[in-house]
Amino acid sequence: MGVIGIILSLGLLMYLAYRGINVLVLAPIMALLAVLIGGSAHLLLPTYTQVFMKELGGYLLKFFPLFMLGAIFGKLMDDSGSAKSIAHWIVNKVGRDRAILAIVLSCGILTYGGVSLFVVAFAVYPIGAALFREIGMPKRFIPGAIALGSFTFTMTAFPGTPAIQNAIPAPFFGTNTFAAPGLGTIGGLIMMILGTLWLHSRAKRAMAAGEGYGEHTNENLNPDQDSALLPSFFIALLPILLVIGLNALFTYVVFPGIDASYLAEPKYGATKLSAVAGLWSIIVALIIAILFIVIVHWQRWKNVVESLNAGTMGSLLPIFNTASEVGYGNVIASLPAFVVVKDAVLGVSQNPLISEAVAVNVLAGITGSASGGMSIALSTLGAKYLELANAIGLSPELLHRVAVMSSGCFDSLPHNGAVITLLGICRLTHKQSYFDIFMVSVIIPLIALVTVITLGSLFGNF
Repeated sequence: MGVIGIILSLGLLMYLAYRGINVLVLAPIMALLAVLIGGSAHLLLPTYTQVFMKELGGYLLKFFPLFMLGAIFGKLMDDSGSAKSIAHWIVNKVGRDRAILAIVLSCGILTYGGVSLFVVAFAVYPIGAALFREIGMPKRFIPGAIALGSFTFTMTAFPGTPAIQNAIPAPFFGTNTFAAPGLGTIGGLIMMILGTLWLHSRAKRAMAAGEGYGEHTNENLNPDQDSALLPSFFIALLPILLVIGLNALFTYVVFPGIDASYLAEPKYGATKLSAVAGLWSIIVALIIAILFIVIVHWQRWKNVVESLNAGTMGSLLPIFNTASEVGYGNVIASLPAFVVVKDAVLGVSQNPLISEAVAVNVLAGITGSASGGMSIALSTLGAKYLELANAIGLSPELLHRVAVMSSGCFDSLPHNGAVITLLGICRLTHKQSYFDIFMVSVIIPLIALVTVITLGSLFGNF
């Protein structure tokens, strides 16, 4: 009954989340349902307060600064006009005849610099819509282009990306956000190139068949309004360069050179510098970049405090949703029946990279969340994967990169919150646009993941 309880709980979590029920409410209920079906009704309250809430709180303690700072940074990039300035510049340079590539690059640069998907979608969509309408390209391909640039190669593959997904494995494996840079770059290029080619060929065939932009009466766009008042491309790009550059500087130069022996003390968690340096580097880089934006654009702010507050509040729902999923996953992992699931996943392959990829993909798909699925997988199986990797001389950096890339495949199923939000911003439906989102954010990332696992298994970390 225990295994049935886990399967039923997971299935209901996925279905009800897709139906729009908030994960904050859903996750604890589904976790306790699994406990109840497993025959432990007397343990419902202790499981909720001592397992679910403890793990939820632990996740908040570890990652809240990244969620909050990332949201503030994105909001300031948006309100200062920097995000739109970068998008406008790329469209003008790439050319209107390469509309899909222009959108992919615009989204890629913004998200690689730490701007959130939602800010990017709101900033780039009006420009992309006007561009597609002008050249007669079907609007239904815009969500796929934004998805490709926003939550594929810059979220999981390219080294140093400040995406929360790229930071999550660091404390589990003692790695940093630049883990396996060569393999990550290869995987990222596969996603970007194949995804762009896919969308371009699909759009070209549709236009050849006589399909145009389409009639969309619910649009009210004026993407070029006040474009002359936007900051210059160079000034707009500087905060992004700061995040990337400072992240690398603190990761490889500053923090490795400090005496952090005090971290061994219990009040600091009895940890090591290698377990926290990756998080520290992103935190410091984002803080400096935020201060830079505020100062450089001082004359542009209508109300900078309002922007800071909006960014802060905007971080709360995403992190609490993810933390609730982590709490759910740890409740499931605490059940006796989970041993069966764990053994099945570990038994998929003797190669820990393959087993890890399966575990993260399955859980990311079930939860509809890259960060949530990966956090559940690593909190329950991460120590075992590290043990297996050390036993065969496999670099923890490979575990890091494979975990992150795996989180960005099955997470983009139809019930994924980012997919639903993106379609809402573009005012399109799953029926109109999801197939291309699926191809560029699920199938092609899987191809890149298999390539990276193969290369990593054959040649090791690079």
